[in-house]
Amino acid sequence: MEIIKKIILVWVAIFFTTIEAKAQKDFCVNPVMSFQGGERLSFRVYYNMGALWINAGNVVFSINNEIIDNHKVYHVIGDGKTAKSYDLFFKVDDRYQTYIDEETMLPYKFIRKVNEGGFKIDNTVVFDQKKKKAVSDTSVFTIPKNTQDVLSAIYFARNIDYSKYKPGDKIPFNMFLDNKVYPLYVKYIGKEKIKTKMGEYNAIKLVPLLIDGTIFKGGEKMVIWITDDNNHVPLRVSSPILVGSIKVDLLNYENLKHPFSSVIAKTSEKDGDTEY
Repeated sequence: MEIIKKIILVWVAIFFTTIEAKAQKDFCVNPVMSFQGGERLSFRVYYNMGALWINAGNVVFSINNEIIDNHKVYHVIGDGKTAKSYDLFFKVDDRYQTYIDEETMLPYKFIRKVNEGGFKIDNTVVFDQKKKKAVSDTSVFTIPKNTQDVLSAIYFARNIDYSKYKPGDKIPFNMFLDNKVYPLYVKYIGKEKIKTKMGEYNAIKLVPLLIDGTIFKGGEKMVIWITDDNNHVPLRVSSPILVGSIKVDLLNYENLKHPFSSVIAKTSEKDGDTEY
Protein backbone atom coordinates (compact mmCIF):
# COMPACT_ATOMS: atom_id res chain seq x y z
CA MET A 1 0.00 0.00 0.00
CA GLU A 2 1.32 3.46 -0.93
CA ILE A 3 2.88 5.56 1.82
CA ILE A 4 0.86 8.71 1.16
CA LYS A 5 -2.36 6.70 1.12
CA LYS A 6 -1.51 5.35 4.57
CA ILE A 7 -0.95 8.87 5.86
CA ILE A 8 -4.14 10.20 4.31
CA LEU A 9 -6.09 7.25 5.69
CA VAL A 10 -4.84 8.21 9.13
CA TRP A 11 -6.22 11.70 8.78
CA VAL A 12 -9.42 10.67 7.09
CA ALA A 13 -10.22 8.07 9.71
CA ILE A 14 -9.98 10.83 12.27
CA PHE A 15 -11.18 13.96 10.54
CA PHE A 16 -14.19 13.12 8.42
CA THR A 17 -17.44 13.37 10.37
CA THR A 18 -21.07 13.18 9.20
CA ILE A 19 -23.29 12.51 12.20
CA GLU A 20 -26.73 11.77 10.67
CA ALA A 21 -28.55 12.25 7.38
CA LYS A 22 -29.71 15.71 8.45
CA ALA A 23 -26.22 16.65 9.59
CA GLN A 24 -24.75 15.49 6.30
CA LYS A 25 -27.16 17.71 4.41
CA ASP A 26 -26.37 20.69 6.62
CA PHE A 27 -22.61 20.23 6.19
CA CYS A 28 -22.92 20.06 2.42
CA VAL A 29 -24.61 23.47 2.14
CA ASN A 30 -22.47 25.23 4.74
CA PRO A 31 -20.16 27.93 3.41
CA VAL A 32 -16.48 27.07 3.53
CA MET A 33 -15.23 28.41 6.84
CA SER A 34 -11.89 26.74 7.56
CA PHE A 35 -9.76 27.00 4.40
CA GLN A 36 -9.30 28.87 1.14
CA GLY A 37 -7.56 28.68 -2.21
CA GLY A 38 -3.83 29.27 -1.87
CA GLU A 39 -3.49 27.40 1.43
CA ARG A 40 -0.43 25.15 1.76
CA LEU A 41 0.34 22.74 4.62
CA SER A 42 3.62 20.83 5.04
CA PHE A 43 4.09 17.77 7.27
CA ARG A 44 6.93 15.53 8.40
CA VAL A 45 6.35 11.77 8.68
CA TYR A 46 8.27 9.85 11.36
CA TYR A 47 8.56 6.10 11.78
CA ASN A 48 9.47 4.28 14.97
CA MET A 49 10.43 0.67 15.70
CA GLY A 50 12.09 1.22 19.08
CA ALA A 51 13.33 4.22 21.01
CA LEU A 52 14.29 6.31 17.97
CA TRP A 53 11.96 8.30 15.71
CA ILE A 54 13.27 8.32 12.13
CA ASN A 55 12.45 10.94 9.49
CA ALA A 56 10.68 8.86 6.84
CA GLY A 57 9.30 11.48 4.47
CA ASN A 58 7.34 14.64 3.79
CA VAL A 59 3.79 15.41 2.70
CA VAL A 60 2.51 18.71 1.30
CA PHE A 61 -1.14 19.64 0.76
CA SER A 62 -2.15 22.63 -1.37
CA ILE A 63 -5.45 24.16 -2.57
CA ASN A 64 -6.25 26.06 -5.78
CA ASN A 65 -9.54 27.58 -6.98
CA GLU A 66 -10.34 26.22 -10.45
CA ILE A 67 -13.18 25.46 -12.85
CA ILE A 68 -13.66 21.94 -14.22
CA ASP A 69 -16.56 21.02 -16.53
CA ASN A 70 -18.24 24.33 -15.59
CA HIS A 71 -18.00 23.49 -11.86
CA LYS A 72 -16.25 25.82 -9.46
CA VAL A 73 -13.99 23.53 -7.47
CA TYR A 74 -11.24 23.42 -4.91
CA HIS A 75 -8.38 21.56 -6.54
CA VAL A 76 -6.57 19.87 -3.65
CA ILE A 77 -3.18 18.24 -4.24
CA GLY A 78 -1.37 15.94 -1.83
CA ASP A 79 2.28 15.19 -2.64
CA GLY A 80 4.23 12.60 -0.65
CA LYS A 81 7.95 11.89 -0.99
CA THR A 82 10.49 9.89 0.97
CA ALA A 83 13.26 11.70 2.83
CA LYS A 84 16.47 12.10 0.79
CA SER A 85 18.28 9.60 3.01
CA TYR A 86 15.75 6.93 1.93
CA ASP A 87 15.79 7.59 -1.82
CA LEU A 88 18.73 5.27 -2.48
CA PHE A 89 16.91 2.38 -0.83
CA PHE A 90 13.28 2.94 -1.82
CA LYS A 91 12.23 6.15 -3.53
CA VAL A 92 8.62 7.26 -3.19
CA ASP A 93 6.93 9.93 -5.31
CA ASP A 94 3.13 9.94 -4.81
CA ARG A 95 0.51 12.47 -5.87
CA TYR A 96 -3.16 12.51 -4.90
CA GLN A 97 -5.65 15.03 -6.30
CA THR A 98 -9.30 15.77 -5.67
CA TYR A 99 -11.66 18.32 -7.20
CA ILE A 100 -14.22 19.38 -4.58
CA ASP A 101 -17.42 21.13 -5.64
CA GLU A 102 -17.44 24.52 -3.90
CA GLU A 103 -21.21 24.46 -3.34
CA THR A 104 -21.72 20.90 -2.05
CA MET A 105 -18.24 20.18 -0.62
CA LEU A 106 -18.48 16.78 -2.34
CA PRO A 107 -15.80 15.32 -4.64
CA TYR A 108 -16.26 15.64 -8.39
CA LYS A 109 -13.10 13.81 -9.44
CA PHE A 110 -10.28 11.94 -7.66
CA ILE A 111 -6.86 11.14 -9.20
CA ARG A 112 -4.07 9.00 -7.75
CA LYS A 113 -0.61 8.65 -9.31
CA VAL A 114 1.88 6.56 -7.37
CA ASN A 115 5.50 5.63 -8.02
CA GLU A 116 7.17 3.67 -5.23
CA GLY A 117 10.38 1.87 -6.04
CA GLY A 118 9.17 1.37 -9.61
CA PHE A 119 5.70 0.15 -8.56
CA LYS A 120 3.17 2.44 -10.25
CA ILE A 121 -0.55 3.16 -9.92
CA ASP A 122 -2.52 5.56 -12.12
CA ASN A 123 -6.18 5.71 -11.09
CA THR A 124 -9.07 8.14 -11.70
CA VAL A 125 -12.55 8.14 -10.16
CA VAL A 126 -15.38 10.42 -11.31
CA PHE A 127 -18.30 10.88 -8.92
CA ASP A 128 -21.95 11.40 -9.86
CA GLN A 129 -23.33 12.33 -6.47
CA LYS A 130 -26.92 12.78 -7.69
CA LYS A 131 -27.03 9.27 -9.17
CA LYS A 132 -24.95 7.85 -6.27
CA LYS A 133 -22.35 6.43 -8.64
CA ALA A 134 -18.56 6.33 -8.69
CA VAL A 135 -16.97 5.62 -12.08
CA SER A 136 -13.43 4.25 -11.84
CA ASP A 137 -11.04 3.08 -14.55
CA THR A 138 -12.46 -0.43 -14.31
CA SER A 139 -16.14 -0.26 -13.40
CA VAL A 140 -19.12 1.71 -12.06
CA PHE A 141 -19.97 1.44 -8.36
CA THR A 142 -23.01 2.40 -6.31
CA ILE A 143 -22.14 4.69 -3.39
CA PRO A 144 -24.10 6.09 -0.43
CA LYS A 145 -25.32 9.68 -0.33
CA ASN A 146 -22.63 12.31 0.30
CA THR A 147 -19.69 9.93 -0.16
CA GLN A 148 -16.23 11.48 0.02
CA ASP A 149 -12.95 10.31 -1.44
CA VAL A 150 -9.87 9.78 0.72
CA LEU A 151 -8.55 13.32 0.18
CA SER A 152 -11.72 15.44 -0.06
CA ALA A 153 -12.87 14.03 3.28
CA ILE A 154 -10.10 15.86 5.12
CA TYR A 155 -11.22 19.28 3.89
CA PHE A 156 -14.90 18.51 4.27
CA ALA A 157 -14.24 17.60 7.90
CA ARG A 158 -12.24 20.73 8.62
CA ASN A 159 -15.46 22.67 8.05
CA ILE A 160 -17.25 20.97 10.95
CA ASP A 161 -18.15 22.85 14.14
CA TYR A 162 -16.74 20.53 16.81
CA SER A 163 -18.25 22.62 19.58
CA LYS A 164 -21.56 20.89 18.81
CA TYR A 165 -20.20 17.59 20.14
CA LYS A 166 -19.54 16.39 23.66
CA PRO A 167 -16.71 14.08 24.77
CA GLY A 168 -17.45 10.48 23.83
CA ASP A 169 -19.71 11.27 20.85
CA LYS A 170 -19.26 8.76 18.01
CA ILE A 171 -19.75 10.04 14.48
CA PRO A 172 -20.10 7.61 11.50
CA PHE A 173 -19.08 8.27 7.88
CA ASN A 174 -18.57 6.57 4.48
CA MET A 175 -15.54 6.84 2.21
CA PHE A 176 -14.84 5.46 -1.28
CA LEU A 177 -11.33 4.08 -1.84
CA ASP A 178 -9.88 1.29 -4.00
CA ASN A 179 -13.31 0.54 -5.50
CA LYS A 180 -14.87 -0.02 -2.08
CA VAL A 181 -17.03 1.94 0.35
CA TYR A 182 -15.59 1.98 3.87
CA PRO A 183 -17.97 2.58 6.80
CA LEU A 184 -16.02 4.06 9.72
CA TYR A 185 -16.59 6.23 12.76
CA VAL A 186 -14.67 8.73 14.87
CA LYS A 187 -14.94 9.67 18.56
CA TYR A 188 -14.69 13.25 19.79
CA ILE A 189 -12.50 13.26 22.93
CA GLY A 190 -12.34 16.94 23.86
CA LYS A 191 -9.78 19.73 24.06
CA GLU A 192 -6.23 19.80 25.41
CA LYS A 193 -2.82 21.40 24.95
CA ILE A 194 -0.17 19.68 22.82
CA LYS A 195 3.55 20.31 22.27
CA THR A 196 5.32 19.61 18.99
CA LYS A 197 8.65 20.77 17.55
CA MET A 198 6.80 23.82 16.22
CA GLY A 199 5.55 24.87 19.65
CA GLU A 200 2.64 24.49 22.06
CA TYR A 201 -0.98 24.71 20.93
CA ASN A 202 -4.58 24.57 22.06
CA ALA A 203 -5.95 21.54 20.25
CA ILE A 204 -9.03 19.42 19.61
CA LYS A 205 -8.42 15.72 20.25
CA LEU A 206 -10.11 12.99 18.18
CA VAL A 207 -9.84 9.19 18.16
CA PRO A 208 -11.21 6.83 15.48
CA LEU A 209 -12.32 3.24 15.83
CA LEU A 210 -10.27 1.44 13.18
CA ILE A 211 -11.08 -1.78 11.38
CA ASP A 212 -8.69 -4.71 11.79
CA GLY A 213 -7.07 -5.96 8.61
CA THR A 214 -5.61 -2.65 7.38
CA ILE A 215 -2.08 -1.47 8.18
CA PHE A 216 -3.51 -0.18 11.44
CA LYS A 217 -4.36 -2.18 14.52
CA GLY A 218 -8.07 -2.36 15.32
CA GLY A 219 -9.55 -0.39 18.21
CA GLU A 220 -9.14 3.17 19.41
CA LYS A 221 -5.35 3.47 19.48
CA MET A 222 -4.93 6.22 16.92
CA VAL A 223 -5.03 9.86 18.04
CA ILE A 224 -5.07 13.16 16.17
CA TRP A 225 -4.84 16.74 17.36
CA ILE A 226 -6.14 19.65 15.24
CA THR A 227 -5.92 23.37 15.98
CA ASP A 228 -8.61 24.69 18.28
CA ASP A 229 -9.30 27.70 16.07
CA ASN A 230 -11.28 28.39 12.91
CA ASN A 231 -8.68 26.71 10.66
CA HIS A 232 -8.84 23.17 12.13
CA VAL A 233 -5.35 22.45 10.82
CA PRO A 234 -3.92 19.03 11.78
CA LEU A 235 -1.04 19.38 14.24
CA ARG A 236 -0.14 15.76 14.93
CA VAL A 237 -1.27 12.22 14.18
CA SER A 238 0.03 9.34 16.26
CA SER A 239 -0.73 5.68 15.70
CA PRO A 240 0.64 2.16 16.06
CA ILE A 241 0.75 0.20 12.80
CA LEU A 242 1.29 -3.49 12.15
CA VAL A 243 5.04 -3.07 12.57
CA GLY A 244 6.17 -0.13 14.71
CA SER A 245 4.36 3.19 14.84
CA ILE A 246 4.09 6.47 12.94
CA LYS A 247 3.83 10.14 13.85
CA VAL A 248 2.87 12.92 11.43
CA ASP A 249 3.64 16.50 12.52
CA LEU A 250 2.78 19.85 10.98
CA LEU A 251 5.96 21.66 9.87
CA ASN A 252 4.76 24.74 8.03
CA TYR A 253 1.62 26.54 6.88
CA GLU A 254 0.89 29.28 4.35
CA ASN A 255 -2.13 31.45 3.48
CA LEU A 256 -4.52 30.20 6.18
CA LYS A 257 -8.00 31.66 6.00
CA HIS A 258 -7.98 32.71 9.67
CA PRO A 259 -5.34 33.78 12.20
CA PHE A 260 -3.42 30.85 13.70
CA SER A 261 -4.86 31.69 17.11
CA SER A 262 -4.39 28.26 18.70
CA VAL A 263 -0.68 28.99 19.23
CA ILE A 264 0.37 29.26 22.88
CA ALA A 265 4.15 29.39 22.33
CA LYS A 266 6.03 28.91 19.06
CA THR A 267 9.42 27.20 18.81
CA SER A 268 12.18 29.24 17.19
CA GLU A 269 13.26 28.03 13.75
CA LYS A 270 16.77 27.15 14.91
CA ASP A 271 15.36 24.87 17.59
CA GLY A 272 12.69 23.25 15.44
CA ASP A 273 12.83 20.58 12.78
CA THR A 274 12.83 22.52 9.51
CA GLU A 275 14.26 19.97 7.11
CA TYR A 276 12.28 19.40 3.85
